[in-house]
Amino acid sequence: MPNIKPISDLRNYTEVLRDVEEGAPVFLTKNGRGRYAIVDMHDYEKAQATIRLMNEIAKGRRSGETEGWLTLEAVEKNLGIADE
Repeated sequence: MPNIKPISDLRNYTEVLRDVEEGAPVFLTKNGRGRYAIVDMHDYEKAQATIRLMNEIAKGRRSGETEGWLTLEAVEKNLGIADE
């Protein structure tokens, strides 16, 4: 179950931060609506790494669609793992 607190709880921010755990962010509301999320640093870094990976995959896909795809044999040859 998500941990949702009003932003006014930040007056005692140590209590709010104590509730933040890996995989368990604290969501803050302002005027009854979701506004902010406080996440564990490990979760933040993992999310950023996922975004970077997805961007690289998208670049590769665009490259394949515009410049043509490589065969499995060509990839293996470029990586130096082709059967000899």
